[in-house]
Amino acid sequence: MDEARRPERGPRGEVEMGGPRVWPVLSAVIALSTITRFHRLGEPPHVCWDETHFGKMGSYYINRTFFFDVHPPLGKMLIGLAGHLTGYNGSFSFLKPGQSYGDHSYLGMRGFCAFLGSWLPPFGFFVILQLSGSLSAALLAALLILLDTGCITLSQYILLDPILMFFIMAAVLSMVKFNACSGRPFSTLWWWWLILTGVSLAGALGVKFVGLFVVIFVGLNTARDLWRLLGDLSLTLDVFLRHLAARVVCLIALPLALYALIFAVHFTVLNKSGPGDGFFSSAFQSRLDGNNLHNASMPEHLAYGSVITLKNMRTATGYLHSHWHLYPEGVGARQQQVTTYSHKDQNNFWVIKKRDSDYDPTGPLEFVRHGDIIRFEHKTTGRNLHSHQREAPLTKKHLQVTAYGTNGTGDTNDFWRIEVSGGRSPVKVLRSQIRILHLSTGCVLGSSGKTLPKWGWEQGEVTCSPYSRESLSTMWNVEDHENPRLPNISVSILKPSFLEILLESHVVMVRANSGLKPKEHE
Repeated sequence: MDEARRPERGPRGEVEMGGPRVWPVLSAVIALSTITRFHRLGEPPHVCWDETHFGKMGSYYINRTFFFDVHPPLGKMLIGLAGHLTGYNGSFSFLKPGQSYGDHSYLGMRGFCAFLGSWLPPFGFFVILQLSGSLSAALLAALLILLDTGCITLSQYILLDPILMFFIMAAVLSMVKFNACSGRPFSTLWWWWLILTGVSLAGALGVKFVGLFVVIFVGLNTARDLWRLLGDLSLTLDVFLRHLAARVVCLIALPLALYALIFAVHFTVLNKSGPGDGFFSSAFQSRLDGNNLHNASMPEHLAYGSVITLKNMRTATGYLHSHWHLYPEGVGARQQQVTTYSHKDQNNFWVIKKRDSDYDPTGPLEFVRHGDIIRFEHKTTGRNLHSHQREAPLTKKHLQVTAYGTNGTGDTNDFWRIEVSGGRSPVKVLRSQIRILHLSTGCVLGSSGKTLPKWGWEQGEVTCSPYSRESLSTMWNVEDHENPRLPNISVSILKPSFLEILLESHVVMVRANSGLKPKEHE
């Protein structure tokens, strides 16, 4: 390349980004990038593609309504903040693609995504300029990003992609600039680019878990850099340890702290009950204003005649659920389906009844105790929780669970024995961890964690496991509890700590992400 067209380098090899040959080209890249991203930003004036998800989630933040998503929260929080600052009040429903925005202010959220997307070509320009020192190569790289129609399109809608790409590109640029400062360790610029790399890593991972790839990329580069420093005999051990400590603080501790801060803000803002409650444990739900468990008041001890919901303690599995639909032909007995369902629903309610069918509900009140043999009658359909010697739909080594009978009348396969963890009696709402053993077969009611095909409405599979070992999948707790014969008292719920809810939220996200793989049984 002609020497007149090569950007100037600093005394230690870093490219002078503000040189006279660079600024005119860079200014043109920034201008063209901004124009292409913001051109006709308001068209089409209706919901497009995944705007129905991320626009709605931005509305949840504005309304402070708790929801669940498989991605970390930073991208949605920024979308909600952009909408709030530009006059959007969170009232649009985002029901489906094609829905007209009407008079609702949506350009602020699209504009925010377009603004971040418009930085991708300049970032690419800087990265290649620093690595190659060639202005022509840098311009070519910028043009490839600038004129890519897919990149332009993704930047013009309310999506996570431009936010994620912004942080990924920022992390790579910061890493490259930090490497260029290696001749001036511990200088102001050296610290600036190292810290900015850590901040960008936290941002990328805070938008989507796929940001982990750039974390690995930077980690490998850092490991190579430290290996080079370790082999430099001109460095003392003290200096090497300072290098190591700087990278641990800025590239590990700082990103982790910022990542945790993102979730702290997320949990603080979303303090109202919403559609994501059922994915989380009862203890988690107790911290949400408006949730029936927040400052809960209900009968403390479970009694016969109570109407309850049973929540599986395997995080993200949901509530014991049934509905009028039957298992299809060829899937065990053609009886009523029993599933787990993560959302609160009237079909989650069950009535606790004694083993004896002639039990008088107006007689003396009796509490449910460890070792009792009971029946669960589905409140909506009047059929009893039931199991038998037929294999489960997906987990073939387990037995099928159905709802059977009419108006509470069934057979001996409707009997279940209650086992309270620790043998404590009587059963306490929310606090007691219980196992439910089928009397005839000896199997244990549980959730396999698998998702049923479309005939099961893609709800969770409930099975009766012949393996008696205790696990979260076979442990349940009573969440909702109604009994007009018992006094309601304030139930003291131990609210989880921040670290506990942070861990639980990640378990839920990881399991939900693993459930996104293609179904085998459709």
